[in-house]
Amino acid sequence: MTTSDFHIEQKIQLTRFAVIGNPVRHSRSPSIHQLFAQQTGISLVYDRLEAPVDQFESTMVNFFVQGGRGLNVTVPFKQQAWQLAIAHLSPRARLAQAVNTLWLENNTLHGCNTDGVGLVRDLERLGVHCREARILLIGAGGAARGVMGPLLDTGCAQLMIVNRTAARADELISICRQAYPDTRQHISAGGLADAKKTGGWDIVINASSSSLGDKPPELPEGLYAKGAQAYDMMYGGQPTPFMHQAHTDGAQSTCDGLGMLVGQAAESFYIWHGVRPDIAPVLKAIRAELDASIS
Repeated sequence: MTTSDFHIEQKIQLTRFAVIGNPVRHSRSPSIHQLFAQQTGISLVYDRLEAPVDQFESTMVNFFVQGGRGLNVTVPFKQQAWQLAIAHLSPRARLAQAVNTLWLENNTLHGCNTDGVGLVRDLERLGVHCREARILLIGAGGAARGVMGPLLDTGCAQLMIVNRTAARADELISICRQAYPDTRQHISAGGLADAKKTGGWDIVINASSSSLGDKPPELPEGLYAKGAQAYDMMYGGQPTPFMHQAHTDGAQSTCDGLGMLVGQAAESFYIWHGVRPDIAPVLKAIRAELDASIS
């Protein structure tokens, strides 16, 4: 097989879906997709599929060979999924160079990235308007790759990507400048220490993995403009370290990424089934499930 045209011989097709990653045991995706299925009257099975870090391709192929219809891809496999589906990518996935949604058409692997759509729609749900906003994006991994294009599509006034290793942020900005040549003067990159801006940022988004630990990213103080929103793409039953940091630094409001998770899942559901579910009741149910798990 070649990465330019990845075929999988699938003799049957089942209503089976899964989230694949490592680790994946705590994923809320099965609950989310089951709620979408109940809401839309679609019968499906949705599992967690933990692949060894060096066996993503074989695990993915085996899933589809056995009749699976679609996979959500999470860390650390999004860029590997992009490479395998490179011949049949959505424009969002091509820009992101990362894939979180896989499916087969005529035994050929296709990929999309729905993370950015999920983020922008959740910001809209919160009443946060990206158009003409000054946005700071923290992190330069797969999570940041997935959202930078959709953020630029909103018509934001400025987007800066900062990362602990500044060279990785520069790499993402180079990708953006090629895809969005008219926005060259509105996008920039730097290290974490370069994040401070005169007048502050309207929206600060944490796409780094810092909230997986107990410390926030090492950011300078004074990042937030009046009325600013801080958004952590991680989620949990308690405010994340980044959310605490943002509140202390003057953000007017903070939010975790559970709404983004549900929003990107809804877009995947639409790709697979052609039906767009209602996010609001599912988000409410998953939030209650998450709260109950820590009480």
